[in-house]
Amino acid sequence: MRTWEDFKKDAKELNTTTKEDIEEMEVLANIISSIIEKRNELGISQRELADICGLPHSSVARIESCAVKPKVETLIKIMKPLGLTLTAKAI
Repeated sequence: MRTWEDFKKDAKELNTTTKEDIEEMEVLANIISSIIEKRNELGISQRELADICGLPHSSVARIESCAVKPKVETLIKIMKPLGLTLTAKAI
């Protein structure tokens, strides 16, 4: 049975654009996972985090569910209160 890792490897070999798209999705997924993990670790709800960041609750919910591709500025607004930073490695 093929795994997700097998699929990603094969897809990345198709062409440069596909490879870049997959790598971008992986970076964004890692950032969002870190946000969710830290928010849960701190016991903060999505609504509370949104209030702290000055964002609508719906924005935080859509970002966490990967329904939208957030701007870097928005990610920074969310990450700062959680004590998270974007590093060159993450980007």
